[in-house]
Formats: sequence, structure tokens, C-alpha cells
Amino acid sequence: MTTKRPGRNATPLKPKRAAPVTPPRRSSGARAARSAWRDRLESWRLHHRDSARDALLRMRAAPAATAMTVLVIAIALALPAGITVLLENAQAATRGWDGNAHLSVFLKDDVDSDQQRALAATWQARDDVARTQSVTREQALAEFRELSGFGDVLDALPDNPLPPLIMVYPVDAHPDQLAALQSALNAMPEVDLAQLDVLWVQRLHAMIELAGRIVGALTLALALAVVLVVVNTIRLAIESRREEIVVIKLVGGTDGFVRRPFLYTGFWFGLAGGLVSVVLVQIALLWIGSPIDELTALYDSEYSLVGIGFVNVLVLPLFAGLLGLMGAWLAVSRHLNDIDPQLL
Repeated sequence: MTTKRPGRNATPLKPKRAAPVTPPRRSSGARAARSAWRDRLESWRLHHRDSARDALLRMRAAPAATAMTVLVIAIALALPAGITVLLENAQAATRGWDGNAHLSVFLKDDVDSDQQRALAATWQARDDVARTQSVTREQALAEFRELSGFGDVLDALPDNPLPPLIMVYPVDAHPDQLAALQSALNAMPEVDLAQLDVLWVQRLHAMIELAGRIVGALTLALALAVVLVVVNTIRLAIESRREEIVVIKLVGGTDGFVRRPFLYTGFWFGLAGGLVSVVLVQIALLWIGSPIDELTALYDSEYSLVGIGFVNVLVLPLFAGLLGLMGAWLAVSRHLNDIDPQLL
């Protein structure tokens, strides 16, 4: 059996070339930048978490020093906070006293009871007067006899020395309106003297306002003291970790990386001091609450001392934490630049 060979002029078949493999496209530059940004953000978040945890662990490792620093901060903040709470209670207790403002109008001795009732009715019809109350000479004498205890002395007098009285309650307790009403009543011929009986309330309000200004100045001074306490504490912490800071700077650690644990330390000190100060203020209020209740009961008042309040419980520790953060920032900014690995 013979096989046929291809003809001489036949064209040989060429092998097919494999198609070139196209490499996969690389991710775009925007996606790579976004990934790097997320990595940096995640690293920043993790370092904040580790710095806050490390600051708490270091404070826990030195309980005696931590407790002393926290107590100093708490006492410095509890003093103005407690006085502020007492002033708020005083303002709340005297807030309604302005409504009892009235004028005691003493009439002349020759004014009889009928004229007194007519004057009271006329004055009550005024637009600036809410109501009037007449007190005759006999009623005034009986009340004075009951309250003073000098009944025998009054019986020895030949005549009733007390003048007729009309108590005038104004519509508006504003000082200008009261002064205008007082001048108008004093100008009447039947009036001997129109006396304003709310002057002591105005004096009390002025004293409370002055005390508030003093407490504000005291708060600023003690807040500065808290900042200085934190500055000194953080300075000592920086000195104790000087070698660690040098190593971190030698391997390329930034100032922000080194600064962050100390900032959290200052914040935790301030926050803990603020929480302890809330406890101290509340204990002091409970301690003086019973005597104050007894005092108000003697004046036939149902007012009771109000505590520090939920808003102040939140604000005071946060304010103290910000003070601690400020003190830590000042200390780190001042002393961290002094540690230069090149000079060692």
C-alpha cells in the first residue's frame, strides 16, 4: 500500500500563533488614593484608642499620685460649683418676692375711716394699682399689741398713736413704676408718708448679683489653678518618659504621635476631677440641706434646697476635662520641643 505525498508545489501549513495575553488593568489612581486615605484614617483612629487606653493604664499604675492630683482638681472645682448652686437656690427662693411689692401709705391723723375707705377705692381704680387694703387705726393697734407683746404699755397711753394705713399693690413692680406711683401718692394732701416696702428685696437681689460676680472671678482663678496643676503633672510625666520619646523620634515618630498620649492623660485627669467634684458638691448639699429646711420652716416657707442638677452634672466634668486638655497641651508644647535626639 503506497501513501501519497503532497505535491512539490503544495504550500505547507503554518502553525497558528497564540493570541497575546492581555494583562489585567491596574486600579485607577483615585481608588488607590482613596484606599491610602482610609488606611491613614484607620491608623489615626487606632492610635487614638491605644493612646487613651495607655493613659488610663498609666494612671492606674500610680494610684497614689493619681488620687492626689484628682482630689486637688476636684476641690478646686467644687468650691465655685457649690457656691453657684447656693446662689441659684437663693435666686429661686426670692424670685417670687417681687410680686409682694407694695406701698405702705400712712394717712394723716385727721383722716377718718370713711375717708380712708374712699381713698382706697379711688386708688384701686387707677391703672397702675392692682388692689388696695385698708388698715384702720384700731386694726393696726390690735395687730401691734398681738405681735409686740407690749399690751400693758399701750393701755397706759392716752390715745392711739398709730395712723390709718392703706397698703397699695402696684400692677408693675418695676423700680421706675414704683417710684412714679410713690411720688403721686405722696403729693396727695391726705397722705402723710408713702413708703416703699420692697427696698430690702432690691438690696437682696443686688447682693446676690454681686456674689455672682465674685463667684465668676473665683471660678476663673480656680480654673487657672487646675490648668497649672495639670501642666505640672504632664511635665513630670514627660520627664519620666524622656528616653521613650527620644527613641520614638529617632525612628521617625511625629510630634503629634508623641503628644497624643499626654493629651489624653490631661483629659482623663480633668474628667475624673470633675466627676469627684460633683460628688463633693452633692455631699455638701445633703449635709446642709436639713438645717436649711428647718430655717425655711421657721419662716413658714415650703422651699427646699435644690441639688446640683442634671445639666451641671454633665457640664462640670466636661468643663474640667477641657481644662485638663488645655493644661496638657500647654505642657507638651513647652517641654516636648526641648527633647531633641540630635542633641543627645
